[in-house]
Order: sequence, then C-alpha cells, then structure tokens
Amino acid sequence: MINTYQTSMALPQVPPPVPPRLGRSHPVLIPAQLPSPGHSKPLLRFLVAVVVLHLLLSVGGFLYLFYTERQLSHATYSSPEGRVGFPPIEKQETAYRALARLVIKQRSYSNKAKTSGYLQWDTDHSVYRDINYYEYKWVTIVQPGDYFVYSRVTFSRGNSTIPLTSFVKMRKSNSGKEEVVMKAYCSMSNDMGSKLNPHMCTVTQQDVITLERGNQLGVWVEDLSLVDYEIGATGFGMYKV
Repeated sequence: MINTYQTSMALPQVPPPVPPRLGRSHPVLIPAQLPSPGHSKPLLRFLVAVVVLHLLLSVGGFLYLFYTERQLSHATYSSPEGRVGFPPIEKQETAYRALARLVIKQRSYSNKAKTSGYLQWDTDHSVYRDINYYEYKWVTIVQPGDYFVYSRVTFSRGNSTIPLTSFVKMRKSNSGKEEVVMKAYCSMSNDMGSKLNPHMCTVTQQDVITLERGNQLGVWVEDLSLVDYEIGATGFGMYKV
C-alpha cells in the first residue's frame, strides 16, 4: 500500500531542448567605442576659428561702412553744391572753370567833377579764378574760350546833358586798341520826386564773348560821379562756359 503512493508522486519529466535551426543567423551586438577627448579637439578648434572669422568680418564690414558714410557726408555738406548729394559731373567741372566776380571800389566824386573813365574794382573783396586783373580796372583772360560776361551799373543821379551810359570795352593787350563789345543805357523816372525810385536807374548787360589769352575787359561810364558805389548796386563779372 505504501509503495504504490510513492510511485504515483514521482516528479514530472522535462521536455528535451529544441535543437537550433540551420541557416538562420543570430544578431551580434558590438558595443561602439566612445570618441576619445583628444580626437574631438581639432573639430572644436575649427568651429571656433570659423566663428571668430565671421565675427571679425562682420565688425570690419560695419567699420568700413561707417567710415565711408562719414566721409561721404563730410564731402557732401562741405560745399553748397552738394547739400543733398554729390553734384553731377557738369557742376563739378563748373567749380573749376575760370571766373571773376568783381566788387566795386568805394570812391566818392565831387558833384562838379564830370569825369568819364573806367570803374575800379576792390581786389581784396573780389573773386578771381584763373583770371588776372590789371591796374584795378581791367580783367585779363588766362584761359581762351567763350565767356558769359555780365555788368551792372547803378546811377544815383541823372544828368540832363549826357545820357546814362555804360560800356564794356575790350582790348587785345595792355597797349591794344579799345573796342566796345557791350553797351546799354538807362533813364531816370519822369517823377524825380518819386519815393519808390528816387533818382536812380540801373544799366544791366550780359552776353557771351569769345576771348583769347591776354584779352582785357573793363567797364566804362560817361560820368563817374553819377555812379552808385554801394556794394551790390554796381558790379562786374564773367565765367567760362
């Protein structure tokens, strides 16, 4: 009775292991090596160099633009021709052309002195550029060419016996013969007591004249005592066109 119970309580049998199938590969995991600290230093140095170079180029470009803009602004506002921007080529060339802008020399004549002659110019306050002056009366041409010549003579008093006349005369040299190249007249108002124009009239002339080197120009009037010698009332000038 006892033997039969021990036989029925025997341990269960374990199934045999299944043999591996042929032709089927098993993945093999190989741990990757971590980069060593010494191997990453060249790459880090290269990246730092690129960043520094880019920074230097940016700063250099900014400084260049700032300096250029400052120079342009200084050149633009240093001359009246360039208040807004660079003047065109024509204006730049005009700035170097020959010209003369003459200011009348302050003189006083006696009312009784009826002397004809040439007006004299104040060389200290006049402007000469590639044009010379001679004896305070004449301007001497240095560069031959066509010149725009203008003259303005204001008479402060009239004369019933002689016309109020202004001539622009030219001579080819210091001792050359004088010839009239521009001529004009003016007359006083009939109302000699007018408050709007009290005994004054202005003779204005302008023309383009071809001049050679050494030619001279001057302004001649019939009576120097009748001229208004205030600055701005009487003047003479020219410039090369």
